[in-house]
Amino acid sequence: MAALDINQVRACFPSLGSGYIYADNAGGSQTAQGVIDRIVDYLSNTNVQLGADYSVGLLSSQRVADGSITAAELFNAASVDEVGFGPSSTMIIENIARALENDIQPGDEFIITYEHEANNGPWKYLAARRNAVIKYWQPTPLSADNPYSVTYKVEELLPLVSSRTRLVAISACSNILGSLIPVEEAVKALRQRAKEQGARKVEVSVDCVAYAPHRKMDVQRWDIDYCVFSLYKVYGTHNAAFYVRSAALQASLTSVAHHFLKGDDKLHKLQPGGPGYELVYGATAVVPYLKSLTPKDDLAASFNAIAHHEQKLLAPLFFFLTDVKQVDRGVRIVGTSEINLSRVPTVSFVVIGQTAIKSKDIVGAFDKKGGIGIRYGHFYAYSLIDNLRPKLDVDDGVVRISLVHYNTVEEVEKIVDVLREVLA
Repeated sequence: MAALDINQVRACFPSLGSGYIYADNAGGSQTAQGVIDRIVDYLSNTNVQLGADYSVGLLSSQRVADGSITAAELFNAASVDEVGFGPSSTMIIENIARALENDIQPGDEFIITYEHEANNGPWKYLAARRNAVIKYWQPTPLSADNPYSVTYKVEELLPLVSSRTRLVAISACSNILGSLIPVEEAVKALRQRAKEQGARKVEVSVDCVAYAPHRKMDVQRWDIDYCVFSLYKVYGTHNAAFYVRSAALQASLTSVAHHFLKGDDKLHKLQPGGPGYELVYGATAVVPYLKSLTPKDDLAASFNAIAHHEQKLLAPLFFFLTDVKQVDRGVRIVGTSEINLSRVPTVSFVVIGQTAIKSKDIVGAFDKKGGIGIRYGHFYAYSLIDNLRPKLDVDDGVVRISLVHYNTVEEVEKIVDVLREVLA
């Protein structure tokens, strides 16, 4: 397997030239130069409304259409007609929930997690409007020594599935815990369970926002109906892409767009307004960038290289945070602490006990020192933080250090050096 050429990788991101250490990547990655170039090109040369028959209009329309080719490849969708763009993952799922409203019956059951509210809130509001029932797939601790070592277990999902299950909404990766859910395994098991229970119709919505920067998506292999990810966390700009299975588009969803726009098999039924054209064209640079990471010119090979590089980033951080001295100090990882391919380098922790330190104060020490960006809080996974026990201050939340493939081991070691000072 080809290893990443980290110098080549970092040369693709102009912001990295400053030497600043970006360690808040789960909140948003840096933007690749190729994306920037295409946005400038679009605005400089083809910034007209879509649908016109004059030459610049035709080129503009083609450039935006190319964005769907990019999204389809990233999702591994069966067709470009199953993918589209929107302003954010939260807004996209809200539109899907609105479009699904007429297909939901009172007493239908939705299974959701404690993860980011983008894939929770819209379903909770829909349930309230249609008198559906919300069930929670809750994470549970792996270690008796650390009550915050929580993860999601497929065997704890299956008892929630019943004859009334209508929708299951999960996150492929937690933006707090950093752990990956085995989506294919979970969906296969829950669909089998639903069949045994006699469920009328079960659809699955997967939030890939925290997953897509680190692993390759595959909506066909996963056998899911809805999926979203944010381009600004996958080296692009502030917009999002979504997938809707063709069968769901035609049979489950009604239009939330203008009444005169016809076509039950068209994704514009989920787009009350058009996407940002220059942002969609900018997204067409993401796949070429990712494929450039290995000589194979292949997304699967690139994501394999990314995953193995990121394991190297986890090692020095986990070795420090889980050292007996830090554990005695009160440091607790929120999530699992194993270094393996079942997690990404999004690491959250708290400092508890007699000499507890607020998460805000730890991040404040980094901010005062300068040169490194990390964050604290609940990161919109409010329910996850709020339901951890022993109870945490949900607004203070956790300290989160989130890395991606353009980070280096040397950068992680500098982060550890500051942590060593702060926790001394």
